[in-house]
Amino acid sequence: MAPPKGGTTSDGEGKKTKKNKPTSKKYSHYVIESGVAKKMKKSCPRCGPGIFLAEHDNRFYCGKCAYTEFKGKKADSVEEKKE
Repeated sequence: MAPPKGGTTSDGEGKKTKKNKPTSKKYSHYVIESGVAKKMKKSCPRCGPGIFLAEHDNRFYCGKCAYTEFKGKKADSVEEKKE
């Protein structure tokens, strides 16, 4: 005999309820200065405007496309060598 359908587990608990994720609060990433909206965070160069980079201690990271931009002295030292 085939097992019963309907998503029940062997425990008989039934289907799990779906938990909704909280929505993104994009309005909190902008500041209004003299009537013009200004971004507080950097936008992702791959994804475009509207997708912001998360700021960590040593890097900026895009959660959508995994773009990473590192902060620090390495970038500064490379620029000095070119000059």
